[in-house]
Amino acid sequence: MHIHILGICGTFMGGLAVLARAAGHHVTGCDAGVYPPMSTQLRAQGIELVDGYGSEQLALRADLYIVGNAITRGNALMEAILDQGSPYISGPQWLAEYVLAGKWVLAVAGTHGKTTTASMLAWLLEEAHLNPGFLIGGIPLNFGVSARLTDSDFFVIEADEYDTAFFDKRSKFVHYRPKTVILNNLEYDHADIFLDLAAIETQFHHLVRTVPRTGRLIVNGKDAALKRVLERGCWSEVEYFDVEEGWHARAGGAQDARICAAVYWRKQCAAHMDWPMAGIHNQLNALAALAAARHAGVAPAQSAASMLRFEGVKRRMEKYGIANGVTVYDDFAHHPSAIRATIAGLRARVGAQARILAVLEPRSNTMKLGIMKAQLPASLEDANLIFGYGAATGHHALGWDLKASLAPLAERAQAFDALDALVRAVSAAAQPGDHVLIMSNGSFEGVHAKILERLHTHSLMETG
Repeated sequence: MHIHILGICGTFMGGLAVLARAAGHHVTGCDAGVYPPMSTQLRAQGIELVDGYGSEQLALRADLYIVGNAITRGNALMEAILDQGSPYISGPQWLAEYVLAGKWVLAVAGTHGKTTTASMLAWLLEEAHLNPGFLIGGIPLNFGVSARLTDSDFFVIEADEYDTAFFDKRSKFVHYRPKTVILNNLEYDHADIFLDLAAIETQFHHLVRTVPRTGRLIVNGKDAALKRVLERGCWSEVEYFDVEEGWHARAGGAQDARICAAVYWRKQCAAHMDWPMAGIHNQLNALAALAAARHAGVAPAQSAASMLRFEGVKRRMEKYGIANGVTVYDDFAHHPSAIRATIAGLRARVGAQARILAVLEPRSNTMKLGIMKAQLPASLEDANLIFGYGAATGHHALGWDLKASLAPLAERAQAFDALDALVRAVSAAAQPGDHVLIMSNGSFEGVHAKILERLHTHSLMETG
């Protein structure tokens, strides 16, 4: 079958393209300004890409068009597809019908931690020789790819609550029909889609309704929003984590960036774990992954041993480079809660005396709307210096005053609307031994490399 994918360079749609190609389909796709890194990865897979959404792409005579949720009415190619009566389907529905049908689906949902937890879970199943397929919204370093199709009965998917398509406003995860579900946490997000937290809770309950009686929910026991979701009705087995009556960890000590702990299921010690990742958020992610793997038949002790070899996820506290004694990190954090947790994780790794320079681009749809601007100062409090960036013009321009929002942080914080000025300021402030943490859910216009280059140039000038 010839499949043509509209919006192919997005993380989800790009992963879906890889799965379709692996399933033996002829896959082509298009996007607005075909862009790397996804475009590079897809072309390496032999997938032909078209720049833009011109109606002339109908000449490709695809058997089926898969429509990404970035596509709206008025899109020239979509209008032509509708006018011609060509067959089309959403990405999540295609995935459900052509990949997930008949699989034991393990879905990871929640506002934060989906990518890391799904990556952990896929790795635990891999180490147990279950050879899982997966589709994850990032690149697990243990695998080097964001999507994989196998003949295994098991498939791990990052279950996003964002809407499915312009013609299907349900959350993506409603299509997946999982047997195992992790519910990590639930906060207000996606302000461009949901009116309030209650609206998101409704979608999460739709997910709960799809889990069979033989299925299992792995739920954060301290999350009030998830408690409200389950109070609406639950028909499956539930195991909680981060509470004494469920899965929890008792710390045995911490060394550098490692957390050593005993893992308990209720009152019984189930495993001893040594996490190579810092931060309470990563500890909770690991607990949830271990509990979900147990539902698939993997003993907690085996999962604990496997966690030692988990390498993390690209763009999740990824060390980007070092120049002039300054370490630069790349992270995907963009919601205030995630920003706070990410800084706390780095602080646990580098110690109380080291300086952290937080560089933030609030470019998600929710942040651009200014819904959470009041929460930003508190989320950045543990950083020594803060550099905020809001483009003055273009698609990612902010509709609110970033400088005013950061004002409670006083002289520690600066705001910029020009990237070159931001790079100069960060490079001038950074000293040997500092840690520059760059946070954005986009490319941030290559600011990581620009800061490293300027730091390297300063070093050469000093030594010359």
